[in-house]
Formats: sequence, C-alpha cells, structure tokens
Amino acid sequence: MPPPQGTAVAEDLSSLSFEDALKRLESIVHRLESGEATLEESIALYEEGSQLRGQCEARLKSAQEKIDKIVLGADGNPTGVRPFDGS
Repeated sequence: MPPPQGTAVAEDLSSLSFEDALKRLESIVHRLESGEATLEESIALYEEGSQLRGQCEARLKSAQEKIDKIVLGADGNPTGVRPFDGS
C-alpha cells in the first residue's frame, strides 16, 4: 500500500538516501508490473515513482558534477585532476 499523498510524502521521499529511493522505485515498478494494484493505487504509485525518478536523477547529476577525472602524464603517472566532462 503506498503512503498517503501530499506534502508529507514529498518530504519523506526527499529524505531518502539514493539507495533507499532506488529500492522504493524498484518496488513500485514491481507492484505496477504485477497488475495487482487497483487503478487508484496504480496512479498514486506512478506519481510517487515519478517523484523518486526525478530525485534519483538529480542526485546522480549532482554526484557526477563532483567527480574529478585523474589526469595521467606521458609516463602514466597521475599529474593532477580536472573536472569530469562526461567524455
């Protein structure tokens, strides 16, 4: 059964760690794919899943921006770091 809807749910979701949010999202997908949820429950689960997906994407983007790429010199030894550029 999904948690009650509203602002409290959004606050609860935002307090989840990335790993817990991902686990909850996987649980929601499983429940929706099972076909056992009522229409109303399916809609609530879909909305919660959408919020979780957005939260996970934002956290991944934030983490990616913090990653430094190690720069190697001609001899193969690290010479420094530079910001991750996605390539």
